[in-house]
Amino acid sequence: MINKNSHSNNEYRYPFLLRPVGKDYLWGGERLNTEFGKNINLHPLAETWECSTHQDGVSQIASGIYAGTNLTQFISEYPGTLGNRYQHIKELPILVKFIDAKQNLSVQVHPSDEYARENENGQLGKSEMWYIVDAIKDAKIIYGFNHNINANQVESSIKNGNIEKYLNSVSVKKDEIFFIEAGTVHAIGAGTLIAEIQENSNLTYRLYDYNRLDKDGNKRQLHIEKALKVLNYKSSDDPRQPMRVLKYQNGCASELLCRCKYFEVSRLLVNTEVLRTTFNFQSDSLSFRVLLCLNGCGSIRFEQEGKIELIDFYKGDTIFVPANSVVFGINGKVQFLDVRC
Repeated sequence: MINKNSHSNNEYRYPFLLRPVGKDYLWGGERLNTEFGKNINLHPLAETWECSTHQDGVSQIASGIYAGTNLTQFISEYPGTLGNRYQHIKELPILVKFIDAKQNLSVQVHPSDEYARENENGQLGKSEMWYIVDAIKDAKIIYGFNHNINANQVESSIKNGNIEKYLNSVSVKKDEIFFIEAGTVHAIGAGTLIAEIQENSNLTYRLYDYNRLDKDGNKRQLHIEKALKVLNYKSSDDPRQPMRVLKYQNGCASELLCRCKYFEVSRLLVNTEVLRTTFNFQSDSLSFRVLLCLNGCGSIRFEQEGKIELIDFYKGDTIFVPANSVVFGINGKVQFLDVRC
């Protein structure tokens, strides 16, 4: 049981680190262990679910008095930490991941909220944003179809093994952003490492998987019938990168990357070394925030019940900031994705 100490029955206001859940999908690599210090005994390590209350992988608190508590249990005890927008739910509306694609991911599509509610026992659909953390030369993603098409053509191309000729292949490089709306056929290409912000869903309909075999020698399951019902069959132009404007404040520069009805993502470039100052951070009462450390390291500092608390963080770490948090200082030279809902 959680030891509530003197905290409100509804609210906890202090930031804490999260420990992710790993996934060993066959297309994954080793970079999340070797370069991001995940120390998860999975090989390959394809994904880390950094901030998740989804039943398929729940993050744990990794610092402070609630270290070892799973995030779902914590939010159930302190629903006010999600913010005033989410008083009616007891789980996160989003899921934050790292994805290391050593090989191509399957060609796939995610359903809309409406389809998922009606056909997947009330679950959420899945729209998502990709931030390209790193990519090899000539790395690509699949984003939509290269011309208008229909369900019969897609189904026939899958049977004939030539669906790839209808797909829109897009070159990617480090620091680019892509928003993948539900219904868009897509795939992450080999040699790409991505931070993904998505709805709290694990619904994926595979159309094509290159005839690969899993560790037991079986072909991976496809979901063609469902996929055909949710696909957007119109052609997709190459997605344009959004205009990004840096805004400066003492110790930090920030830029908005993506805003949709599910989440808002900014990039924060914190550097307190030269200024010899502290960058102060705080969430408002509307929503929690998630800080995903893409590079660098540092520490956060805050006062809790009359005692100064210090938490060190490193490349790859994730900090959960409850709604209506205390003001806390961030010191170091670090790049974050700042996610709010």
